[in-house]
Amino acid sequence: MLVKAVILIGGQQKGTRFRPLSLDVPKPLFSVAGFPIIQHHIEACVQVPDLKEIIILGYYPAQDMSGFVGEMIQLYKISIRYLQEFAPLGTAGGLYHFRDQIRCGNPDYFFVLNGDVCADFPLIEMLDMHKNHRSEKSPVVTLMAAEATRQQSLIYGCIVENKESKTLEHYVEKPSTFISTLINCGVYIFSTEVFQQMASVFQQKQIDYFNVESGTSFEREALYLEKEILMPLAGTGRALVYQTKKWWSQLKTPGAAIYANRHYLQLFRQRRPERLAKGDEPQIIGDVFIHPTANVHPTAVLGPNVSVGAHAVIGPGARIKESIVLSYSRVLDHSLILYSIVGSNSEIGCWTRVEGTPCDPNPDKPFAKMENAPLFNDDGRLNPSITILGCNVTIPSEVIVRNSIVLPHKELTRSYSNEIIL
Repeated sequence: MLVKAVILIGGQQKGTRFRPLSLDVPKPLFSVAGFPIIQHHIEACVQVPDLKEIIILGYYPAQDMSGFVGEMIQLYKISIRYLQEFAPLGTAGGLYHFRDQIRCGNPDYFFVLNGDVCADFPLIEMLDMHKNHRSEKSPVVTLMAAEATRQQSLIYGCIVENKESKTLEHYVEKPSTFISTLINCGVYIFSTEVFQQMASVFQQKQIDYFNVESGTSFEREALYLEKEILMPLAGTGRALVYQTKKWWSQLKTPGAAIYANRHYLQLFRQRRPERLAKGDEPQIIGDVFIHPTANVHPTAVLGPNVSVGAHAVIGPGARIKESIVLSYSRVLDHSLILYSIVGSNSEIGCWTRVEGTPCDPNPDKPFAKMENAPLFNDDGRLNPSITILGCNVTIPSEVIVRNSIVLPHKELTRSYSNEIIL
């Protein structure tokens, strides 16, 4: 058996809600729990037996991804390629455009993972379900699903499944009324037969394109997995639903990065405990990742749920909790950082407080997912959120920055609260 994996990462026109963190680094390469977002995807893929190649699909310039791909090949000793789309082609357009590369070597199945989700990926279990399903019709796709609240389900793709056969009976993308609390997680395994369906949809688009006057040439190249592939497969018995009880979340906003950081660190404790810091100097509370090249003073206190990037410097008496400190940043003596992301090459002065407000799911609601709240409320005020410092931000000593967003290359001179510093 031969298996491949495809990771969909989009491009620069997307990820605007992740700014300012995506202004200096492509969002898929933003560091969560000490590693780029899609490296967590790659780690999950390489655990699958018989997986021979990982293809990363997107329309970021190839030079943005080449260094990362080279590092991953060296680290995991597996074929990894980045294929650049010539334009935004939708969630399935890139798959169809590069179908020959995906089918090269005649794989039996291939995974498709959206790059903007984070999860404890149950890929081996999904593969077992897909290849061992017994019915008259062999499955074309198995999609990963999770439970959500009734209200939150409206912002996802909603699934109605046959509980006995585990087949997809009905699918609606972001419905206007309640359909189901079972939502699409953006993780799939396909049989290569799906390309036949993509071809028929693509050919119909070419016919329709010449029958209408509006639209661009790129629109006829774009295909959408959810509406044009999954919806027609619903009710045919050829789409299966794998419901996961494991952790899953979207990674649309910086607040979601703090949430994902916590859960990936928790996974490290279970599977890669050597990655977590230990000891009394510095004092470590809970799960903490410190890059080997970082310099942390013995009197600092870190945790729980903190990641410190490469070559970062944490000074004497500093206290950091529920935060991400990116590479080459400096947190000076006796500063406090809570629920914040400190961008690369930033400096926080002595006795300074940088604090945000967590936006975690309600723990009292079963299956609650991250809320991707808008920046501003109905009154035009900034909603309380984590504090985000872009790259190359300097904050002076003895000030407070609370619930604020600071764009890159800013040098603050005073305290700020609930502001966006442009």
